[in-house]
Amino acid sequence: MKSQVRGGTRWKRFAVVMVPSVAATAAIGVGLAQGALAASFSISGQEFKVKADSLVGNDFVQYGSVASGKNLEGKPFAEPVGVSGFSEAWITNMCQSVVTPNVPFIGNVSLELRAGTEGAKDPNKRVYAKDIYLDVSSLKADAEFSNIDIGVAAGSLKDPGIQPGTQANPYGFSQRAKKATLNNVEQKAWATTAGTFRLPDLSLKLHKGTKECFTE
Repeated sequence: MKSQVRGGTRWKRFAVVMVPSVAATAAIGVGLAQGALAASFSISGQEFKVKADSLVGNDFVQYGSVASGKNLEGKPFAEPVGVSGFSEAWITNMCQSVVTPNVPFIGNVSLELRAGTEGAKDPNKRVYAKDIYLDVSSLKADAEFSNIDIGVAAGSLKDPGIQPGTQANPYGFSQRAKKATLNNVEQKAWATTAGTFRLPDLSLKLHKGTKECFTE
């Protein structure tokens, strides 16, 4: 069974139960290699953007959760997210950006990271992630899912299941698919964790002012 969709998802209002949607936020980001199935952590007060030509992932799962931390003023906050997980994922031509505002004497400073730029020509040069979870707030992509189940109780997800330490309702809505393919990806996220994250042709630059991988 296959399902194909084009569109965007914005997680504005829900506690720990995700609004049902076929347009899964199977997205990408820069990971923290903390071992397989890393536990949750306090997120930073800065959301980041990621763009990629394509993402292909195996054993996709998705459920609703809440990511919490402190903003740049040190005040506690929490954000609803769609957590997407893969046992493995391959990413082509990835760009990540995050803007730090109002740095003293400088103004805005943008961090730009690129990797897997030659992945379309050489599969061995794609970004590779194993046991990856993504806390996503919005996504746009052309998506196709193979063998998808929609409306699964989150607590019954396996290989991968709910990430240890994640705030999620085990009886809440989730979905899973054997394979997910996303093209023309643009996403905003709060966090990513991965057991392994390999970035061929890694390039990291700092820019004065605002420079992002995409604009809304």
